[in-house]
Amino acid sequence: MLNIFSLSNGRLVQEEIESLEELKQFQPIWVDLESPTLEEKRWIKQHYGLSIPEDATDEDIEESARFYEEDNGELHIRSDFLVDDEDDPRSVRVAFILNQHNTELKSCGVLFSIHEEDIPVFRLLRLRARRAPGLIEEAKEVLLKLFDADAEYSADTLEGIYDDLKKVSAQVLDGNVTDSDAQTVLADIARQEDLNGRIRRNMLDTRRAVSFMMRSKMLNAEQFEDARQILRDIESLDSHTAFLFDKINFLMDATVGFLNINQNKIIKIFSVASVALLPPTLIASVYGMNFRVMPELEWEYGYVYVLLLMVLSAVGPMLYFRKRGWLK
Repeated sequence: MLNIFSLSNGRLVQEEIESLEELKQFQPIWVDLESPTLEEKRWIKQHYGLSIPEDATDEDIEESARFYEEDNGELHIRSDFLVDDEDDPRSVRVAFILNQHNTELKSCGVLFSIHEEDIPVFRLLRLRARRAPGLIEEAKEVLLKLFDADAEYSADTLEGIYDDLKKVSAQVLDGNVTDSDAQTVLADIARQEDLNGRIRRNMLDTRRAVSFMMRSKMLNAEQFEDARQILRDIESLDSHTAFLFDKINFLMDATVGFLNINQNKIIKIFSVASVALLPPTLIASVYGMNFRVMPELEWEYGYVYVLLLMVLSAVGPMLYFRKRGWLK
């Protein structure tokens, strides 16, 4: 899918392109390619003279090769964006190519973005740019606003983790945690820990991308200050992710502690039962010895007597254990 974004009365206007002739009718500042086909890549090559690398969105590219500038002035940035899917939270790799010396738009150039799926941060920026005139004036600001929206999206996701962990805390600290409850709680905690780790990694990646833009001296004074504000926002999120990691570890330890308590209760029951049944076992062992005169044959009430004696010998220890509170 090929979408272009141009400025109209200070607003970002989106157009979906379906042919090369249609592409030539616009002068965009942002060209977005979502799962581009070979034909769409050829249109970009013919109209803008830009060759999209085959490994643009590969995950296994070396970290040192994700930020660089070509001799012709093209700026290449590969960055990850968070997708907080309830079933499958993940990071999506996006390749940015900033053509700062476009022949048609010499003043601001064109930003190209290539990714394999739609990203919430992109939708958020498109919505804001349509509603807020003057929010974006050139291609570099599109890139900065995307990173700014990415930091805000991560902050919103962290708030969601806070809310989810609050529910988990109420369930764990209630004290009545069964094995099935613990299984559910551990699954929820593991998901939140994975999501929190993805946010932290995402913020690290965004920080590196923004720092690269600042070092490349491509930003004017106002854009440079915006970039510094993005870095301050990201830095403020680090303490929240660290706190959430500590909270997750506490809840994990508490849940495992309740599992150990439940297991200890089972072991205690067997221990108490084995001790309480020792006297009846001793009586049965003595009674079953091979006497010359068998009690069950010589005494009419021999069986009744020994059974009563075994019950009384078991009830005594049980009453004692109950008094001491060992049966609770």
